[in-house]
Amino acid sequence: MEHPWIEYCKRIQAIAQAGLEYSANTYDRERYEELREISVKMMANISGKYVETVKELFANESGYQTPKVDIRAVICKDDTILLVREKIDGCWSLPGGWADIGLSPKEVVVKEVREEAGLSVSPIRLLAVMDKKFHAHPPSPYHTYKIFMQCEIAGGDMTPGSETTEVGFFPVSRLPQLSAHRITAEQISILYELVNDEEKAPVFD
Repeated sequence: MEHPWIEYCKRIQAIAQAGLEYSANTYDRERYEELREISVKMMANISGKYVETVKELFANESGYQTPKVDIRAVICKDDTILLVREKIDGCWSLPGGWADIGLSPKEVVVKEVREEAGLSVSPIRLLAVMDKKFHAHPPSPYHTYKIFMQCEIAGGDMTPGSETTEVGFFPVSRLPQLSAHRITAEQISILYELVNDEEKAPVFD
């Protein structure tokens, strides 16, 4: 679970952003702008980041704010699971990333696996939709939904891409250091169980 004050900051930011989108009253807009600035300063204080850095990441959108969507591929072989090593932190994750405008979730996962692992895949089953706040991820400025899809390899060769440095299969019981912002060992355990029991319904928060 995330720090409760981070959740308060996110909620204040979302209310302020919605108010700026829908309010035509100048005085109300000024108040919403002030609320947005307060949420940014609170988040900067909690995270130890500079205000401008937080503002760029946390309050850089317009319109009604909605959760971000992270889509990841689950590719298993016997008792192993495919992981990619993230260039940004040197740790391992399931291949995937943010959803792209104009692409369906299945199209996103196919694109991400090709770009990060060099493989062509076919998505065959939705395994889970998880809310990041309910799992043991580090605090984040975004409210994120995580979609996990089981995929089968259709071709290609395991090759890292521009955002990854290594690709490999790892025993689920002996995972490397995971990129905690992206995936947790508990989530991999849940996903592996789902892959191995086709009668289990998808998990959702």
